[in-house]
Amino acid sequence: MEQNNTRRRPNRGGKSAPRNAAPLAANEGRRAAARDPLPTGPFADMGIDHRINANITAMGLTKPTPIQEQGIPAVVQGRDVLGLAQTGTGKTAAFGLPMLTRLINYGKKPDPRTCRALILAPTRELATQIAANIDAYAEGTPIRSFRVVGGASINVQTERLSRGVDVLIATPGRLMDLIERRAISLEATTYLVLDEADQMLDIGFIHTLRKIARMLPRERQTLMFSATMPKLMQELSDTYLTDPVKVAVNPPGQAAKKIEQGVHFTTQGDKATLLAEYMSKHTDELAMVFGRTKHGCEKLAKLLEKWGFAVAAIHGNKSQGQRERALEAFRQGQTKVLVATDVAARGLDIPEVAHVYNYDLPNVPENYVHRIGRTARAGRDGRAVAFCSPAEMGELRAIEKAMKAPIPVIGGAPHAGGAAVAPGPQRGRGKPMDGGNKRPARRPSRQPKSRQA
Repeated sequence: MEQNNTRRRPNRGGKSAPRNAAPLAANEGRRAAARDPLPTGPFADMGIDHRINANITAMGLTKPTPIQEQGIPAVVQGRDVLGLAQTGTGKTAAFGLPMLTRLINYGKKPDPRTCRALILAPTRELATQIAANIDAYAEGTPIRSFRVVGGASINVQTERLSRGVDVLIATPGRLMDLIERRAISLEATTYLVLDEADQMLDIGFIHTLRKIARMLPRERQTLMFSATMPKLMQELSDTYLTDPVKVAVNPPGQAAKKIEQGVHFTTQGDKATLLAEYMSKHTDELAMVFGRTKHGCEKLAKLLEKWGFAVAAIHGNKSQGQRERALEAFRQGQTKVLVATDVAARGLDIPEVAHVYNYDLPNVPENYVHRIGRTARAGRDGRAVAFCSPAEMGELRAIEKAMKAPIPVIGGAPHAGGAAVAPGPQRGRGKPMDGGNKRPARRPSRQPKSRQA
């Protein structure tokens, strides 16, 4: 039994490593050794370690994005950084490359039940995406990373953390569970990243983040990235950051320029048919469809599957295994359509996504930009279509106000009035609503039909 345990160690996701892991690792080592040991270029000029530079060069990452160009030098110098940028701007490399460069120089393994660097992400999907990137950047180096999220075996995670890790990628809730079990201590954590901090506040992690802040050593380097800057973000910034360098690219609320946007006005009942018409024009391209509720997404996915589309769904009612399998099938092109709630609005980096459909408009205007940011990645073009029912005119106007630009109309006619009129004293009893809509009729009596007759 002991031989089996040493031969097959659990990996990030809680599954056993394959038996041929050693030959694979050897092949990776030979490939790394065959590369130019001292690559040159803009990342090398910014101080990134030559081994990490070799890996990203092999991945095709040769030209830094604006946030990487502005942020990496400050991180290499050991400064705290407050980054304001939308998803898809290269934030993971902006904090990951200099972080790994600094960790490589430690020269010894981390102590048991400790981590040297902690990366906090709001969702499982984003944590998984970050972990995959960190592993790719650190290939062939002594750095070892581990991801802990809800939905996976906490006992497996506890066992892995007992040996200590260099980089821990975690969601706040699961991290607190592990801390309470004394499976991990943050006393040796000298590098901290808060990614998509505004979304963590939206989800309600502010109290958890305050607790985590008290467990961290004072002498540390902290990086915080956010797409927006609400009032609570300022409080969080003051709690975590010390004299930070502020880096701002792609002003909050603005979408990538390569996304071709449009809004199609329709009724709620006609949305599914309209969506099918749009998707039938590009059946070989990947498309993401965003809904508002878990039940609605599941119902829509089943309907599209019935109509012949290769579709999968991810939302909060799906287990972690189901969500990971659905995403993997989507990445591989086995399914062409992914129906999701806002749980997938950030962190998913799938460059092949060509179309994004807002089946339901989001309640939070900023989420619209995050949703459509799943397309037009890696320098590609993308298209985003929003379906707007009469009841969603208020959401549409809020989105356009946040973006400071109207969304071009590509179908239907703008609804007159609709739900865009805010309820208040001006709509008194018996007065017609804006647009001529009357008050809804009284609901029928609840008495038995025999008594009603």
